[in-house]
Amino acid sequence: MPQAQQSQTWFVARDINGFLGLVFDNLTVLSFLSGILVFVFKFPADIVYSRMFPGTALGVLFGDLVYTAMAIRLARKTGNPSVTAMPLGLDTPSTIGLALLVLGPAFVGLKSQGLADHDAAVMTWYVGMATMIYMGLLKLALSFAGGWLQRVIPQAGLLGSLAGVGVGLIGMTPLIDIFGMPLVGLMALGLIFYTLVARIRLPFNIPGVLASVVVGTTLYYVLAPHGIVGGTYQPPPPLHFDLSLPIPTLDFVRGLKPALAFLPLAIPFGLLTVVGGINVTESARAAGDDFNTRNILRTEAIATLIAGVCGGVAQTTPYIGQPAYKNMGSRAGYTLLTGLVVGIGGMLGGISFIVELIPRAVLAPILVFVALDIIIQAFEACPKRHAPAVAFAFFPTIARLLGIELGNPEYVPTDVFNKLLTAPGRSLPDLQVILALGNGFIISAMFWAAFLAKLIDRQLKKSAGYLLILAGLSFFGIIHSARGDGSMYLPWTLAEPGRQVPYQFTLAYAGVAIVFLILSLLPQDVEPPLAENA
Repeated sequence: MPQAQQSQTWFVARDINGFLGLVFDNLTVLSFLSGILVFVFKFPADIVYSRMFPGTALGVLFGDLVYTAMAIRLARKTGNPSVTAMPLGLDTPSTIGLALLVLGPAFVGLKSQGLADHDAAVMTWYVGMATMIYMGLLKLALSFAGGWLQRVIPQAGLLGSLAGVGVGLIGMTPLIDIFGMPLVGLMALGLIFYTLVARIRLPFNIPGVLASVVVGTTLYYVLAPHGIVGGTYQPPPPLHFDLSLPIPTLDFVRGLKPALAFLPLAIPFGLLTVVGGINVTESARAAGDDFNTRNILRTEAIATLIAGVCGGVAQTTPYIGQPAYKNMGSRAGYTLLTGLVVGIGGMLGGISFIVELIPRAVLAPILVFVALDIIIQAFEACPKRHAPAVAFAFFPTIARLLGIELGNPEYVPTDVFNKLLTAPGRSLPDLQVILALGNGFIISAMFWAAFLAKLIDRQLKKSAGYLLILAGLSFFGIIHSARGDGSMYLPWTLAEPGRQVPYQFTLAYAGVAIVFLILSLLPQDVEPPLAENA
């Protein structure tokens, strides 16, 4: 086929379907980022919309433009005009996780130190930018070692920890919004399930995501003024465009030191996008589009760095499901459109207008679908025998979710919280244990699943090795921190009864590791391990 003709096939009508799905995914993530900060933590909305959104959107614009160019170049190189670009957008687990676990707590902590709301919000913004810089640098370095990471950490650990985030954060939080407006939320959820889960086409092949958003939003603005959908009616926001250019700044330097305390939470999210990027590139290769893995990973790392330097607080990632976009008939145009709409919309204020216009109960079902997809993938991609390890990885995230709710002074007064945290008894205080299990939950979940998966495979020495890693991380509060903010420490500097946590947890993990090492030297009169495909 002549090259001139090939170059005309990178954009086709079916790119519109892919564009709608990808752009609403990004809008949903931005909606929950703003919703968690503004409504849960009472964060000033103007800081979110005018400072955080533009830089975050710029990262999406850069990444999608590069992925579009990669697809066009691959199509010309291979003579295959049906190449589908790799989809890129805001990473859902880390965006929600960092909002709940880093930005929100940082804002509350700064206010408790006496800072005014606006000053605390600006400093939190610096912390968010610095976190993106740390994650971007990590991802850039690991783009050269992604394969090694996959070999070192069992798949049950990587996918199980992410599935736990799907259960506890990505899935549960949106369900509260859906049932906060049951008529609107369930109608939107039903259409998402109908089209994306049951895979039934709507009349005229209308995209399911578009139908869900349009129907749900229309229902809200028709019924809410009459008090039918629950809650207080909020009229449509005025249409406005506030130019907020994502100008590079060194303000992130001011957040580098305080952001260090949150690295045990942030680093695993960056690690997972690297491994996820490897997996989705392999998925695209199996579908017929042979992208260079290192270039895919390097692009999303640079996009994260650009976002952080320009004020962004959410990392980008290649999305799972490139073959699905290929099945829609999309080529390279859908990523170009997504990048332009999200990027330019974020700079002009259009994205913030859409986020305010569409009720969260309408966008929430998209995240529920994402959560289900993540959970199912963890069980399907791992050997069946590792299912207990995948499920075991859920619990640290649940503990973290409980810790977030119990730590909210609106639910549990501070004096009651502190009393429960130090309550004497035959064991460590329940609240202290819940907080410790939740702190550093992504890392602990990965290694919980890793040691159990190796145990299931009768590899007792490797299982003991992961337990010893857990012991070392526990001693310094990298995981299982005894502090409410999840920060690291030297254990002997803690006050009682929190001081017992690092010593007890470390001894417990080390003790089990020693038992496994001893047992590995003895004859094992057990049933053989299940087959690889079991």
